[in-house]
Amino acid sequence: MARLYLIRHGRPSSTWGGHDDDPGLDETGQGQARAARDWLLSRPQDERPRLVVSSPLRRCRETAEPTAQALGVTIEVDPVVGEIPTPSGLSAAERPAWLRRAFEGVWSDIRGDLDYDAWRGEIVESLSRRGHTAVFSHYVAINAAVSRLLGVDQVLAFRPDHCSITVLETDGGTVRLVEKGAEAATQVL
Repeated sequence: MARLYLIRHGRPSSTWGGHDDDPGLDETGQGQARAARDWLLSRPQDERPRLVVSSPLRRCRETAEPTAQALGVTIEVDPVVGEIPTPSGLSAAERPAWLRRAFEGVWSDIRGDLDYDAWRGEIVESLSRRGHTAVFSHYVAINAAVSRLLGVDQVLAFRPDHCSITVLETDGGTVRLVEKGAEAATQVL
C-alpha cells in the first residue's frame, strides 16, 4: 500500500474573505511548511513521499515548496485538490457567507454550479491513482476526501489545522483513511 499525505496549507498572510484572493504564507506559515517537510522526511523510507502535488493556489504551493526541494522533485499542480469551487455569479464579498452555510450542512445540500458530492468523489479518485505522495490542499478539500472515506455526509468531518497532515493509504484503486491530522484549536466559521 502506498502512503498518501494530505497536508493543509500553512497559515496564509490573509484570511479567507480578505482582500487578497490568493495570499501566500506569513512567517508562521513558512515555519509550518518547514515543519511539515521535516515530519514527512522523518517517515520510514518505505512510507516517505516521492512526489509532491499542490493546489494551484499560492498558499499551497508555498507550503509544498520546502518538501519538493528536499525531495528534489518538481511540484505537480493539480486543480482537483484545489479550493472548493465557488458558484458563478457569487462575489468575493458573498463567498464567506456561502462557505459558512456550506460548513453547517451536508454535501448534497450545497448550492452551486456543480454537484459537490461528485466533486469530493473526484478528489478521492485522484488520490487513489497516486503512489507515495504529499498532497498540499485546503480545509474544505481535505474535508471532502475525509468525509467521503468515512462515509459521512457532513461537510465538516473534522477541522484540520494549518499544516495538519492526514495520512491515507491506497492500493491504486481504493483509498483508506489511516489517521486524521491535528485539528485546529480555533474554528474557521
